[in-house]
Formats: sequence, structure tokens, C-alpha cells
Amino acid sequence: MKPFILLFVILNLVTFGIFGIDKLLARMNRNRISEKTLLTLAIVGGSVGAVFAQKLFRHKTRKFRYRVWIILIIQFVVFEVLWYYLPILSKMKLL
Repeated sequence: MKPFILLFVILNLVTFGIFGIDKLLARMNRNRISEKTLLTLAIVGGSVGAVFAQKLFRHKTRKFRYRVWIILIIQFVVFEVLWYYLPILSKMKLL
């Protein structure tokens, strides 16, 4: 498996888990994980996990939703470009 795909999967699993923990903390009326942290996780590669967590846990669906979808689209394009160009750059000894 390509390293960036593995990184993408791990980041999304972590983000999914953090969203789940935040929802649990919300139900228990305890200190929560900041929205800044959740958004940062989505930006660095965990937007798929964030979207699935939002749907499954019904969490952060009002104000967070549109930002995560935009990030998801951007990440999809970036990962598709990497998927296409990384083998070519490796063969050219640029990476």
C-alpha cells in the first residue's frame, strides 16, 4: 500500500475516533474537544472520518458540515493528483 494512502486511512480513523469521544463527552456534560482541534484534524487529512462520524454520531452537523465537505473535496483532488503523479515522479528519480 502506498504510504500516503496508509496515512490517509490512519488520519481518518483517528479523526473518526476523536469525533466519537467528543460526542461521548458532550453526553456526559464534561469538558469537550475544541472545534478548532476537530477542524484541524479534518484539514490535515481526516475529513472522510469527520463526515462519517458526523453522520453516525449525529455530531457537529450544523455549523461544521459545510467546512468539512469543502475540505473533503480538496483532499480528494490532492490525493488523486498524488496517486497519479507519484509513480511518474518516482520513475524520474524526483522523489
